[in-house]
Amino acid sequence: MQAYRASILHLLDDPTKTDEAVAFHDDGLLLVEDGHVVACGDYTALRELLGATPVEDLTGKLITSGFIDTHIHFPQVDIIAAHGAQLLDWLEQHTFPAEAAFADPVHAAEAAEFFVKELLRNGTTTALVFGSVHKGSVEALFRAALARDMRLIAGKSLMDRNAPQGLTDTVESSRADMQGLIADWHGKGRLGYAITPRFAISCSDEQLAMAGEVLAENPGVWMQTHLSENPREIEETAALFPQASDYLDVYDRFGLLGPRSVFAHCVHLQGDAFQRLAKAGGAVAFCPTSNLFLGSGLFPLETACAHGVKVGIGTDVGAGTTFSILHTLGEAYKVGQLRGTALDPFQALYLATLGGARALDLGDRIGNLAPGKEADFLVLDLAATPLLARRLGGDRSLENRLFALTVLGDDRVVERTYLAGVEQHRR
Repeated sequence: MQAYRASILHLLDDPTKTDEAVAFHDDGLLLVEDGHVVACGDYTALRELLGATPVEDLTGKLITSGFIDTHIHFPQVDIIAAHGAQLLDWLEQHTFPAEAAFADPVHAAEAAEFFVKELLRNGTTTALVFGSVHKGSVEALFRAALARDMRLIAGKSLMDRNAPQGLTDTVESSRADMQGLIADWHGKGRLGYAITPRFAISCSDEQLAMAGEVLAENPGVWMQTHLSENPREIEETAALFPQASDYLDVYDRFGLLGPRSVFAHCVHLQGDAFQRLAKAGGAVAFCPTSNLFLGSGLFPLETACAHGVKVGIGTDVGAGTTFSILHTLGEAYKVGQLRGTALDPFQALYLATLGGARALDLGDRIGNLAPGKEADFLVLDLAATPLLARRLGGDRSLENRLFALTVLGDDRVVERTYLAGVEQHRR
């Protein structure tokens, strides 16, 4: 058994729904064994459980559950901060050329190692990831994650139209690739497979129908795609699918809307669609940095939550401008300010941890430090920079300190990252 003494902060529930959601132990103790949390609470209350177990004293640090990224693109790591254009033009100018390189297995393997290390360096312990259209890109990513016992869900992008030569597949090749990836990787270690239509524009009716069939044939896999990100994208989708009542209905018609369906962005989704999304148990990945970077718009978080939609946070690298969930939460606050609804810091932490776990239908396994959960956790250094040390040292309010951390924090704050109780990153 391993034991860690430090301040501990995690969420037991959605803080907008109950006053009992925030669990904070100023002098806390975390006990871990066989990759799972044994106990978490006040040191004085739990020390009798220690027996002969030595305690690692991390006094002055903050332990919290690992961050969960509900939307990120593995093959776009090399085009983060690429200048210019909105969504569809950005895809043509930057994304598609970068993704074409992932036909090379050597490039895919090198990029996968960098990508996973960068996630861990920023405190991300679980991610829902887009691969390129190439089966090998997902295999490379799964290998890198499996080597670290990381909980990671990924899928190859489906594109059989409206993409450059070399980046399109067919209904038949897509089905074969996905069936092979599911058989070889889904449920191996802590890996999961996600059916991944890039977005409706890139998929024919036949491709989407096939995706729905594979999803139905494989209970337990996920579905991820993009929805209502950009006005021009929405217009082109409507023209391609005239029989659908709206963008969400496109996916629903093909059996792609369910409790393990995660839709990135949803910036321009309307109330009725949010209602249908909530009823089906689907989730939204809120991606503030990419929504701002591409000029897509301001996600109505308050509307989605009011309709009962599950929401997690997504960095959306490479249109997203950072791997840091902390920094992304700071940008989410700014989006709320522009909409006239300031994001509460405890709700922000919820989106990044337990809220993200619930968005992925994994709230029973990850998302906080409750006994029995998988021991994915972080050790944060609240004095990682001189500015943070000054700001956080002068304010004793937990709420104010957490808020300042999300605005001023980044990868430098993450001193250690643990996966299933094993240290995988140390600054």
